[in-house]
Amino acid sequence: MKPYIHKVQYYETDKMGITHHSNYVRWMEEARIEFLDQIGWSYVRMEEEGIISPVLAVNCRYKHSTTFSDEISATVKVKEFKGVRLILEYTMKNRKDDFVVLTGTTEHCFLNTQSRPINMKKEFPGLFQVLTDLANVQ
Repeated sequence: MKPYIHKVQYYETDKMGITHHSNYVRWMEEARIEFLDQIGWSYVRMEEEGIISPVLAVNCRYKHSTTFSDEISATVKVKEFKGVRLILEYTMKNRKDDFVVLTGTTEHCFLNTQSRPINMKKEFPGLFQVLTDLANVQ
């Protein structure tokens, strides 16, 4: 998968001149959207198919600070998928020095438009297979 690139904006920094920690969670979402686009299952497509995928948990480990105009490369991998729960793993690096600035995970489930769990293997075998294959590659 091609990494997602984010350029730190001035408004994302705090009084100390470093990126405020809350922005990394937003970048995780941006990277996740790019990842889903790359595997052919964009949020738009999932929603058109009747799939809702809420975030159940977010975990971040901040390793290095970033500042205005740094370019951050975010890679996303499927850490775990067994049909009900999806755990994605993120690694963010500063492109200027290749330092890891964050590692983290997000946990998701798959619901229909009535907020009921979906049997992914039965109802969406294509997405189920893609995520299963990616989980086995990692």
